[in-house]
Amino acid sequence: MPSACDSMIDDIEDMVSADDPTPQDRQNARKSIIPRARKRKDQLVPEELQADSLIPGTQKIWMRTWGCSHNNSDGEYMAGQLAASGYKMTDDPSEADLWLLNSCTVKNPAEDHFRNSIKKAQDQQKKVVLAGCVPQAQPRMDYLKGLSIIGVQQIDRVVEVVDEAVKGHSVRLLGQKKDGGKRLGGARLDLPKIRKNPLIEIISINTGCLNACTYCKTKHARGDLASYPVEELVERARQSFQEGVCEIWLTSEDTGAYGRDIGTDLPSLLWRLVEEIPEGAMLRLGMTNPPYILEHLEEMAKVLNHPRVYAFLHVPVQSASDSVLMDMKREYCAADFRTVVDFLKDRVPGITIATDIICGFPGETEADFQETVELVRQYRFPSLFINQFYPRPGTPAAKMEQVPAHVKKQRTKELSQLFHSYNPYDHKVLVPKQPEFTGKMIEVDVYESGKHFLKGRPVDHSKPLTASIAAPLLKGQVSGLTQETPNGQCHGATPTGCFSVDRERLKTIGLGLAVAAAMLALLLEKLYY
Repeated sequence: MPSACDSMIDDIEDMVSADDPTPQDRQNARKSIIPRARKRKDQLVPEELQADSLIPGTQKIWMRTWGCSHNNSDGEYMAGQLAASGYKMTDDPSEADLWLLNSCTVKNPAEDHFRNSIKKAQDQQKKVVLAGCVPQAQPRMDYLKGLSIIGVQQIDRVVEVVDEAVKGHSVRLLGQKKDGGKRLGGARLDLPKIRKNPLIEIISINTGCLNACTYCKTKHARGDLASYPVEELVERARQSFQEGVCEIWLTSEDTGAYGRDIGTDLPSLLWRLVEEIPEGAMLRLGMTNPPYILEHLEEMAKVLNHPRVYAFLHVPVQSASDSVLMDMKREYCAADFRTVVDFLKDRVPGITIATDIICGFPGETEADFQETVELVRQYRFPSLFINQFYPRPGTPAAKMEQVPAHVKKQRTKELSQLFHSYNPYDHKVLVPKQPEFTGKMIEVDVYESGKHFLKGRPVDHSKPLTASIAAPLLKGQVSGLTQETPNGQCHGATPTGCFSVDRERLKTIGLGLAVAAAMLALLLEKLYY
């Protein structure tokens, strides 16, 4: 049966009839065409070119970071990459074109501040890019809809995300970095960064952890343990000292678990780093949970006794009740914690032990709480982080029977009063805040004491000890960038290569191309009209 179309249209080859003009006729007819003049305006006003709005990398960015030192390190890396790419980092949120909000998911108040900042940015018609643990753990929350997100393992691509956000696009990069199927610690350590304090380098030695604490939301964002290789960490420390840093802080969700996934351990890393510390510079170790430090107590005591390592360790206990610790799934008992503290206090003279406590965890009885109070009374921790329990969405603890709010507040208040009843800082010496003392060690005479401090004045004719082996970078200066020589080659001590992009040069090129296009349009208009 013929198609319904068959009788309507012939083959294209049969559609030219003998009566149609030939190509020669068309060419002859074209010669007699006279162009019609078009009335022109007296003056052509070219459209004003807004190069800053067209070319990403010329805008101003304000960044706010909440949370731990690991989060702060991520923020420093993101700021460095953006500055190296031409963006201008500003401390004034009102003058910024885009807000980069780097969040913390540990407690409800931190997320509330994050959420309120998003709304404030939107109310002020600012572009927004989100980072940190909140969007990584729960990217589908209603108040995150339509917003660009950079995941905690994707901070090396922050420039891409910001570029697209500036253009008005929404981009989300939340994947994990892997090598041959094995999860990596995160972005490279040799990326450009802007240190919040030019004298302090924060190095994340691993990300994630081996625990499954029932109250923890950070696990949902950072995942399981993934450690950086020792050589990469040593190289990062070496580069930092070459840039004038005089303190290195090691951080992670659990430094004590470092290396278990790559066949090494924390003491091995620390001994390698100690070899790189210049005279007068110092190393500070971050938080470690009790289970993973127990098997390294002997070596840890030796490291913490080293003159270039602070005699300091942060070991969160959370509760002194074994019943509560079991509900938290902390994988140790109160006796384990006491073993760690007693051993280190005995072997490391003057050591400072910091710890954390959660007040009002689900199921905590008054007897449970009093066990914790007694622990604090016994050890008189000079650094004590007291936290009222907040149920975090999606965690097992959020589904448990909650302690009444007024009870949680009362316990938090009682423990805080105990902490303030003793003098934890009677060994802390305050000196005059003078620029020439920054980053240096000085000899002082103590002339006054207070509840939490001692006051000292510099000894006459004493010479401050400069810990830095090079001049520190200026505040806001990008770390890790090599310099470009006049012949276009790169030089410098770091393996980052010539990362910096000359956005001002791109801006000039963009303007030049736009002007050239406008001139071409004028020329074509003259030719054809």
